[in-house]
Amino acid sequence: MDLPVEEWQSHVHRRWLQLQPSVQAEFSTNALEEIILLCSSVLQPEDEAFLQRLADGYSVEKDLNACLFYKEEGNKAFQKKAYKAATMLYSQGTSHARPNTQEMSVCFANRSAAFFHLSQYETCLEDIRRAQMHGYPERLQPKLMLREAECLLALGRRQEAALVIRNLEQSMGAQPNLQALQRRLHHLKIRGQENKGPAKARPSTPAHALDEANLRAKNKHIPNAASSVSLCSDPSRGRYLIATEDVLPGELLVKEEAFVSVLNPGETLWLRPGPEAKRDSRAAPGDHHCHRCLNPVVATIPCQGCSYARYCSQQCMQQAWERYHRTECSLGGTLLTLGVFCHVALRTVLIAGFELVGKLVKTFQGTVNSEAISVPEGQPSLEKPNVQPTLEERDQNRGVSGTPIPGCERDGSYQSSYYAVFHLMPHTEKRSPEHKFLCGLSIVALCKKLGEVYWPSPLWGQGPSEQEATLTTEQSPGSGIWAVAMLRHVLQLHCNAQGVTALQEAGSDGDLVTEQRQTRLATGFFPVISLLNHSCNPNTSLAFKGSMGTIQASRHIACGQEILHCYGPHESRMDVATRQQKLRSQYFFDCCCQACQDEEAHRASTTPRHSGFSCPTCKAALQGDDTLRCSRACMAVVSRTHLVGQLQDLQHRVEVALELLRGGETGNWPKSAAHLQKSLQVVEAQHGPASVEIGHELFKLAQVLFNGFAVTEAMSAIEKAEKVLSIHYGPENEQVQELQQMKACLLELPGLPAGPTA
Repeated sequence: MDLPVEEWQSHVHRRWLQLQPSVQAEFSTNALEEIILLCSSVLQPEDEAFLQRLADGYSVEKDLNACLFYKEEGNKAFQKKAYKAATMLYSQGTSHARPNTQEMSVCFANRSAAFFHLSQYETCLEDIRRAQMHGYPERLQPKLMLREAECLLALGRRQEAALVIRNLEQSMGAQPNLQALQRRLHHLKIRGQENKGPAKARPSTPAHALDEANLRAKNKHIPNAASSVSLCSDPSRGRYLIATEDVLPGELLVKEEAFVSVLNPGETLWLRPGPEAKRDSRAAPGDHHCHRCLNPVVATIPCQGCSYARYCSQQCMQQAWERYHRTECSLGGTLLTLGVFCHVALRTVLIAGFELVGKLVKTFQGTVNSEAISVPEGQPSLEKPNVQPTLEERDQNRGVSGTPIPGCERDGSYQSSYYAVFHLMPHTEKRSPEHKFLCGLSIVALCKKLGEVYWPSPLWGQGPSEQEATLTTEQSPGSGIWAVAMLRHVLQLHCNAQGVTALQEAGSDGDLVTEQRQTRLATGFFPVISLLNHSCNPNTSLAFKGSMGTIQASRHIACGQEILHCYGPHESRMDVATRQQKLRSQYFFDCCCQACQDEEAHRASTTPRHSGFSCPTCKAALQGDDTLRCSRACMAVVSRTHLVGQLQDLQHRVEVALELLRGGETGNWPKSAAHLQKSLQVVEAQHGPASVEIGHELFKLAQVLFNGFAVTEAMSAIEKAEKVLSIHYGPENEQVQELQQMKACLLELPGLPAGPTA
């Protein structure tokens, strides 16, 4: 997903083995421009042809047959009253239809019918307008107008409904054979004359119970951070953030929009190796989220040029087109083949623009004066930074010697900008020569492909094109400049990419207990969030709402303490040896956080480490590795294998109980709740009472108790889950809002006190 598809990686590996040892040795260089020049000389027409064949398998072209297939599948789902599934299938159909065609208009009209049955009337009206805009057949207009009038009446917009009804009567007067519609129109006129309020429509998007979370006080030096945060740097830790005052659990520390993000395509849903291949009707991430802002969307608007990009609004589609998609649109298959990192790299330079990219790259190649683009005086080299220690906010993020922290602007501020992105470390010197060859050859091949559709001569010295003639000298990046910048960004992403996550529901629409899991939705650059160093036991939690990332304190952070984030390896999920191996292979450092130091000390000492299990006799903590012993006088002994087996059995029973509940067997509520409460004890022992893991388990328990009408117990579980999840995710989190809705419902019951129950 991040790297190119396996077929391209294998092809590049074979090409690497064909190189002379002397040529392979040249890829030991850390100079990105030299890598690009080497790859340019190695790339052959056969390589380009092979890449094109792979890209052809990831078709993003409009396909009438695909449109008709998804429309028919949507009709089948509609007939089964699976209206939500039908909307997704009709959306697939709109993506494959060409604009201003009957196929496009019919898919929008059918989707509007599904939204009508879901009581999402505003969304239904939007789709009706889209169907009309794309040329919905005149003979079918009365049916669509009737649905429009019904929506307007349901929303209480009676004057608008009356106008549509008058137009509908005129239209149907010319078609006397529409008796069924005439009867529906007659009933509709009667409804319109009745003095009734608007029907209650179901919201098309989740309701936000609380206002959007904002930083308590802005930081004048780091605009995307709270005033309680300061940027520091030293040779051993690099750049890092500290707290300048005591921070409470749940306090918002960083709120940052991605400088750039690219939606992950998911599994190979777009791979179509031939015309006879069976089409896949499964939903991919792009079916539920806008390709620009990453926000959830129920009614996507497709790109008019390709079948891949989809948006939540006309505004998002227009912004994406103007900033980057006009270039990416015809390259969809190539970008899917070369992977998300290459795609992010291309989009990054497209958003930054020719001028800034060209000047920054040339600056660090020593070809332009640094003052030309306001580079702080004395800016150190990116590959070997001369980082000096700095004190918090001293002389606008400068150290005692006056040396600025890399990535800071001239005024000392650290912005979420391309300048900050460019200064993220690529760690070129730590990459293997073959890995540089893979990344470099992929970028050169992409730029060659890009040259065919955009501006060939600035990159590759070809003759001027008509399109290039319209570009000003300032816009043109110069020979290979963009390739160098894109290679830099691909290498940066290995250590600095943020995986944007979202909650995804598992199961069917009718489930009373929803199973939700965090899934990786997109990949992006977040320059401020990237400043946080790693800890295997962090003091913050990272959450996302669309392309907005937030960092919240997960526990108390004292003044002067470093603000830390977990890069993935967590002490509660893997042992220290596994964590160190993962961090060393991906991030090129040995972790020396407090959790690792404590665990190493325990292993070196004679004191057995705590196992996370309790003694079956006296409930005291068990200690040891393979053989666990009670830490108290009873001295019970049990094997870890036995306890792990019991834990797995318990987890299995919980899953079975939830499956029974999903099937509607309400008699199993008490048993399921009992299993979950036992599971809570294990999760709390392993992850802690305030961990996000315990929050998710409490959320499941709250759902079980709520749907089982155990009012008092449900209220207690809801409040505990809300408290824990709010600390980690903030008030905008979907699970937090669902808990608040459950609480509000319970508080409306007679006899229940309005105040907290626990």
